[in-house]
Amino acid sequence: MELTHDDVKKLLEIIDRAEHLDEVELVFEGFHLHVRRGSAGAGPSIKPAIPLARTRTAEATKPDLLSAERAEPALADGEIAVRAPMLGTFYRASAPGQSPFVEPGQHVKADDTLCLIEVMKLFNSIRAGVDGVVRSILAENGSLVEYNQVLFVIAPSAAHARADAMSVPE
Repeated sequence: MELTHDDVKKLLEIIDRAEHLDEVELVFEGFHLHVRRGSAGAGPSIKPAIPLARTRTAEATKPDLLSAERAEPALADGEIAVRAPMLGTFYRASAPGQSPFVEPGQHVKADDTLCLIEVMKLFNSIRAGVDGVVRSILAENGSLVEYNQVLFVIAPSAAHARADAMSVPE
């Protein structure tokens, strides 16, 4: 039996509702989940100390390697950061040996797939979300990416930038 992404979300919701629970560790057939509430008095938020992904090696479970803060890239005026909507393994192509979905400098449409993120053997397509040009790819193929980590920087097309400027409320 395998845990799905929804199973993990339900576990986190249960843990979040438990008022007197400060830390939980779950090991299930190679899956390692370690959740700990913030420091005393910091409120009830839950912060994963170990990512919600299969533990590949003993080295990968060291909290100092996985919880290191990632520097936010500097975005030029108008550029958009495409962030990881979940924690998982980042893949630039649909299969080993295949061409990457996108390369820096490539024009993309909002519905174009930029990459895949694998979470517990489920592959999730990450779309551009905007028409524009891929300026940079900030994740390494096959690497573990964290929730909200910047994966791509896209410079929106001029038409998209004008539409955004017109939709700004005064």
